[in-house]
Amino acid sequence: MKTKYSYDNNEITLNQKGEQVFLKGWIERKRNLGNKLFIDLRDVSGVVQLVVLNDHPQYQQIALTKIETVIDVKGEVIERINKNPNLTTGEIEVLVQEMSFLSEAEHIPLSIVEKNEALEDYRLKYRYLDLRKKDKKSFLIQRHEITQNIRQTLLNNKFFELETPLLSKSTPEGARDYLVPSRIHPHHFYALPQSPQIYKQLYMISGFERYFQIARCFRDEDLRSDRQPEFTQIDIETSFFSQEDLMNLTEEIMMNLFAKIFNQSLPTPLERLSFQEAMNLYGSDKPDLRFDLKIEPLKAYFKEEFVNAEGIEKTIKGIKLNSSLPLNLLTRKKIDEYKHLIKTQFNLNLNLFKKQDNTLKGNLSQFVNDTSFLSEGEWCFVISNDLKDLSSEDHLLKTLGFLRNKLGHDLNLINPNKESLLWIVDFPLFEFNSEDNRYYAMHHPFTAPSDINILEKTPEKAKAQAYDLVWNGYEIGGGSLRNYQSHVQELMFQKLGFSKEEIQNRFGFLVEALKYGTPPHGGIALGLDRLVMLFTKTNNIKNVIAFPKTQSAQDLMMETPSLVDQEQLDVLNIELKKDAEKE
Repeated sequence: MKTKYSYDNNEITLNQKGEQVFLKGWIERKRNLGNKLFIDLRDVSGVVQLVVLNDHPQYQQIALTKIETVIDVKGEVIERINKNPNLTTGEIEVLVQEMSFLSEAEHIPLSIVEKNEALEDYRLKYRYLDLRKKDKKSFLIQRHEITQNIRQTLLNNKFFELETPLLSKSTPEGARDYLVPSRIHPHHFYALPQSPQIYKQLYMISGFERYFQIARCFRDEDLRSDRQPEFTQIDIETSFFSQEDLMNLTEEIMMNLFAKIFNQSLPTPLERLSFQEAMNLYGSDKPDLRFDLKIEPLKAYFKEEFVNAEGIEKTIKGIKLNSSLPLNLLTRKKIDEYKHLIKTQFNLNLNLFKKQDNTLKGNLSQFVNDTSFLSEGEWCFVISNDLKDLSSEDHLLKTLGFLRNKLGHDLNLINPNKESLLWIVDFPLFEFNSEDNRYYAMHHPFTAPSDINILEKTPEKAKAQAYDLVWNGYEIGGGSLRNYQSHVQELMFQKLGFSKEEIQNRFGFLVEALKYGTPPHGGIALGLDRLVMLFTKTNNIKNVIAFPKTQSAQDLMMETPSLVDQEQLDVLNIELKKDAEKE
C-alpha cells in the first residue's frame, strides 16, 4: 500500500532519476557547506541524502533545525556526484523543493549515530530513542522476520494459532508466580502464566490436535543476561505425534530459519546426547560443543588413602588441557580467580596438575599413584567431592561444567562462526534436592515417564519422555510427551509428594478432563527471545526485546514497578506491611 509519501528511503534508486518524490522521516545528520546543506533523512528502511541549495527560501530555517526533527519533503531524485558505496541509496540524492516540519525535536539526551554506547541504564531510560539506532532497530526487524517464518512453517503443517488466558491459576512448582489480586473475589488471586502448559493440553482434549501460539509468559525469578521476567515463547502442542515427530518438526523450523536468516543449510538430523552423557562429558545439560574440552573420571589414578579418606568415598574428575592450547593465557592470577570462584560458588577446591620433565607437579601430587593420565606438557584441573548424598556427583559435574565454559572463553577456543545445535534426551523424570530432601519434576509434573512400572516401583530411576534443544550452550527449546491417562497423572503427583487433597485443589480440573477421552499428545516450547539473540549474534537478551527490564526487574522508562494509591489497595482488600513499604 502506498501512502502519501511515495517511497521508503531504500526503494529510491537511479531508476527514479528525475522523478518527483514525497518522503517523510527524521533528520539524522546535517552538513552545512555554505552554498548547500546536506541532510541524512532516516526512515525505518534506511537513509537517503537530501540536498538544500542556499537559494532555497527555507534555507536558514532548515539550517537551524535540530537533528531528530520529523520532516515532510518534496523533491527531485538526482544522481550523486560523489557516490557512497556503503549506502543502499548511495548513487542518488534528493534535491529539496519543499519541506515542512511535522514535529520539531528538542536537544536529544541520547546520540542516535555515535558508535560509543551510553550506559545501559541510560539507554533503557530513553529506550524509544535507543531503538532509533540502526543496529537496535535491525534486531527487532529480524525478530519480526523470525516470528513470521516460524508462523508460516507451522501454518504449512496445518497448525491452528490459538490463544490462552493470561489470568490463570497459581500452581507453585518451579519459579515464583506473578500474582494478580481479584477485586470481585476478595483474598483470591490469579497468576500470570509461566507457560500455557495446562491450557494447551486442554486444547488437545478439546480435539484441536495441532496448536501453536506466540505466547507471553511470566516468571518471578532472578535475572541474568538470557532471562527476563516476561518473555515470549513459540508454544506448540500436538495430538498423535511421537517424540520423533515433534523433534523432526522442530528441526524443520530451525532449517527454515537458518535458510532465511543465515542463508545456509542446517544439517539434520541433529546430534543427540542423553542427559547423563552430557553431564558426564560436559558438566551441563546444555553443553556448548563449539569447543572440545571434556570431563574425565580420574579416581582410578589416586591412592586409596585419598579416595576413601576417613571412610568417606570421593568422586574425582578433571579437565585435561593439551599442550597445543595457549596455556600461557592461564596466568597465576587467572588460576587463582578460578579457585576463588569455585570455592565461593560451589564450595569445592580446585587443584591444578602439570606434567613437566616427566614429573607430575601439583599440591595433591603425593596422592597420585599413576601419572599416566597426563602426557608431557599437559595440564589438568582436578576437583574431588565426598559422596555424601545423591546430589554429590551431580554437584561436582556442574562445577566442572562451569569451569569448562570459563576455559573455553579464556583460551579463545570458541569459534564464533560455528553453530552447535543438538538434542538432549533421556532426562531423569525427577531430580533430587538435597536442601529439602525431596524429589522435584525435572521438567514439569505433566511429563510422561518412559516406563510406568519404573515410576510406580523405583521413581528415582524413572526416565522422562522429554527432549531439550540446545544451541551454543543455550537451551532454546524444551518439550515432552504428556501424561494423557488420568491415573498416570495422579500417580505422578503422588510421587511428587502431593496429597489427594492437594491434587484436587491444584489440578482436579485436569485430572477430571483426562478421564473423558484424551489423545496421546506432546509438545515443545521454543524461547523466541533466545532464538533472536542467537540469530542476531548479540550477547544480551535485552537487545532483542523492545522494552526490556533491568537485572533488578525494573522498567526505567516507565518507572515500574511503582507504588499505587491506597484507594486502589482498599478496593482489593490489600493492606501493606509497614516494614515492606519502600518510599
